[in-house]
Amino acid sequence: MPSLGMDATLKVGPQGRIVIPSDVRKALKLVPGDRLHLHLSGRRLTLERQQDAVAELRGLGAAVPDSRSLVDELLDERRRAAAHE
Repeated sequence: MPSLGMDATLKVGPQGRIVIPSDVRKALKLVPGDRLHLHLSGRRLTLERQQDAVAELRGLGAAVPDSRSLVDELLDERRRAAAHE
């Protein structure tokens, strides 16, 4: 998703809840009941729509040719590692 160029300061409520400002919700087309994916990397927290996270992962997998089996590669790697133990 392209950057929308928005910033917001959020306040953590007494129960750990945050409110996403209405202009941000509108820009992202968030509606009540939408699920968000939270990713913590170091001290950086990222929230994204769950469907966007899934689409990004599917996009990564789409670059793998059908002739390549990642499962077979993983199994081969595990077998080689077990043989050296």
